[in-house]
Amino acid sequence: MAGVWSASHEFDALRTARERTATLALFHDVVEDAIGREWLGLLEALCEGANATVLAAQYGRVFCLLAEAEELSAEPPVGDAWQNHLLNRLLDSANPFSRKAERVAIEAIGPALIAQASRDLRALQALFVVDATQVCTALAAATGDTSWVPWIGFRPLEDGSAVEHSARQRTKHDLAAAPHWGAMVESLADYYRAAGAGDFGRYRAFRWTRRGGEGRLEGVATPDPIRLEDLVGYEREREPVVRNTLQFVAGSPANNVLLYGDQGTGKSSTVKALLHAYADRGLRLIEVAKEDLADFPRILALLRGRPERFILFVDDLSFEEQETHYKALKAILEGGLEARPDNVLLYATSNRRHLVKEHFGDRVAPGDDELHVQDTMEEKLSLAARFGLRVTFMAPSQERFLAIVESLAQKRGLAVPREEVRRRAIAWAQWQNGRSGRTARQFIDHLTGELALTGHHNPDGLTAR
Repeated sequence: MAGVWSASHEFDALRTARERTATLALFHDVVEDAIGREWLGLLEALCEGANATVLAAQYGRVFCLLAEAEELSAEPPVGDAWQNHLLNRLLDSANPFSRKAERVAIEAIGPALIAQASRDLRALQALFVVDATQVCTALAAATGDTSWVPWIGFRPLEDGSAVEHSARQRTKHDLAAAPHWGAMVESLADYYRAAGAGDFGRYRAFRWTRRGGEGRLEGVATPDPIRLEDLVGYEREREPVVRNTLQFVAGSPANNVLLYGDQGTGKSSTVKALLHAYADRGLRLIEVAKEDLADFPRILALLRGRPERFILFVDDLSFEEQETHYKALKAILEGGLEARPDNVLLYATSNRRHLVKEHFGDRVAPGDDELHVQDTMEEKLSLAARFGLRVTFMAPSQERFLAIVESLAQKRGLAVPREEVRRRAIAWAQWQNGRSGRTARQFIDHLTGELALTGHHNPDGLTAR
């Protein structure tokens, strides 16, 4: 059967793609994920004339992986599912060319590296042109079965309108339409320069995780969508934090920040919202647990010299008396043998102004033979002072709380009389968690759900009855 179709156009494309894959030097990681390996396995099986059972099993694995990637995506595909996947892997590739291109203009990249990148791009284009129709035609010729379903026509979870005109989508469309990918090396370098390479280009938020005693950065695909305009009522408190962050992303000197105060006042939300406001200017957010602060030198090694600006975010920071993690934080803030690079800041939130829990007994601890107890106390209490910028978020007064509630209700378009909203909000705060921005949002969520069940909703805002 193979002899019938071995000379076909489809087989020629498959054979060329297989041969070109072996020549990849810089961009080999593009095909080294699960989908790439299974796709190459299917290519190999077709070129080697595998039997129908083997081909069916291999095709099924590829189809399933591509279907999952596309149907659960939030972006519209460019080309068929395989072609879109290859383009995504190309833009996310972390290799010597992409890592150099994200830091300098193409004129500063060595000619040998540019030449090899161009050669790799020509090879990848040979993989890109093998579309679903060609694969299914080859399968039909190899097996006599014409019922193969091509990996086209998938529907992402979202319409993708928010990203359709993004730089990433534009670059994918440009590559798909380009007759010669080897000539696209400069355009690709420009993309890496603007968006970053590897995980730093793919993700905007990260968390530092530890597994098996080893720490690593883990990308967060769907960070909290909160935005600054969603945080009602604390504009005055946010203003110095926003201004400090603007200085930071502009490359100017900026301070480490401590946001402290009552629970539910928007401290953590403010930091998360900064990411959405300035991610397009190179801001990245890395969440670090206080227990992992000792890993700070390892984190710096990963971030030093990168073009992005990184905020290390420590949420709900406080220390018990017996904890010693505060010493690692002190070293971070004061600087140790290894200086903190200019592209890294620390933002922390806390419900305690002094961060380290202090007991009255610390002053006159019986049996404590330390000669300089006061020095130890001062070391603990001065920790917060080592942050260059400290901002207080206090629980709102009743009027401020009600103003937040009314503003949120207006944004939601709730058709409830103003006085009823105020009366019910006061009762909610008394029975729930007290007055705070979080309590206000929780009340509005409750009220929105209640009105949805009864069909009362007014997109124009509150109505007074």
